[in-house]
Amino acid sequence: MRGLLRLLLPALLCACATAAAAPASFQDTMAQRTLACTSCHGKEGRAGPDGYYPRIAGKPVGYLYNQLLHFRDGRRNYGLMAGLLETLSDDYLLQIAQHFAALDLPYAAPHRATAAPEVLERGRALALQGDAERRVPACASCHGKALTGVTPNIPGLLGLPRDYLNAQLGAWRTGQRRALAPDCMAEIARRLAPDDVNAVTAWLAAEPLPANPKPVSADAPATPRRGKGRKAQAPATPEPPPMRCGSAHAALPEPAR
Repeated sequence: MRGLLRLLLPALLCACATAAAAPASFQDTMAQRTLACTSCHGKEGRAGPDGYYPRIAGKPVGYLYNQLLHFRDGRRNYGLMAGLLETLSDDYLLQIAQHFAALDLPYAAPHRATAAPEVLERGRALALQGDAERRVPACASCHGKALTGVTPNIPGLLGLPRDYLNAQLGAWRTGQRRALAPDCMAEIARRLAPDDVNAVTAWLAAEPLPANPKPVSADAPATPRRGKGRKAQAPATPEPPPMRCGSAHAALPEPAR
């Protein structure tokens, strides 16, 4: 037996060394090409663990494409994203957007709300009804009645961390984030008082997603939101007409053939 082991051991060691030296297999797929994205945005783009890297899986393709353009062209300021994208063509950015938009993955449960009930109620009112006195339209008037987004260009607001929502509204308010004219989100963010920003982000981050969390079609009939254990809520006052955002309504190019 000892003699047999002495004969086999060199062969086994050689096989192990060969396996360790073999290069990792490369599959020429968009999933593997976008590993740089998922290293921050979480596995398959499900969201990062720190609250600042949002979910990108399942977002509308037009929205993802426009944001990639904004990072590359300097309308959104984040050095890491700009460095990753600066050499990529419009066509390739569209392919990346199409990849993540096509992913149909479950959402994590929202974090438990810690804000006071009156703060959450103010946030709910802003999200679903707006504030006519401040000329602030309801979030739902653009982002869909269910707040899950509208294809192909408007993102959902549910399922996003509160830290990320606060950071983005702050960026709109200060001009660190901007869009093609008319830059409606910048206008809306500047009309919100700091307490209103706090209220609406607290409510959005704690609100559970509906059974169907996918973005709706712009032509789909409106479906009232239903809160847990309560009747569907209709706006108490007429909603102002939605403001058309330059970033959200930019036309998509034809996909590469």
